[in-house]
Amino acid sequence: MYENIVLPIDLNHGESWEKALPTALALCQTFNAKLHVVTVLPDYRMPLVGSFFPADFSEKARKKLSEAQRKFVDEHVPGDTEVQCHIVEGSPYEGIIRTAKSVRADLIVMASHNRHELADFLVGPNAEHVVRHAGISVMVVR
Repeated sequence: MYENIVLPIDLNHGESWEKALPTALALCQTFNAKLHVVTVLPDYRMPLVGSFFPADFSEKARKKLSEAQRKFVDEHVPGDTEVQCHIVEGSPYEGIIRTAKSVRADLIVMASHNRHELADFLVGPNAEHVVRHAGISVMVVR
């Protein structure tokens, strides 16, 4: 039923994956699907923001993030699960959707964490945007 499952994670926030990861792994094992772990790197090259960082900052940040993402996979994803890591730049929901399209995903499994703000009352804002715009099934894990 599923061949490619996207799992967005924020390595700085465990609530972005602690419940979603076991769900994604169970689905990968059940359907022999490939797991695509996606981490979004803010776009530091925007003119207003980029002027405050060294020219090579984005490349160094991407390299560090890639290392941290690989370590996360090594620690949390069983060796028998086929996994591919992706780092995308920009807004979280756009990066998640872009990655899902590029890998021809048929499911996105993501967490929704509630920060008790009005906008987050039902579903977090990034999860809401992904659900609305992904064009494929999205499982929001609470």
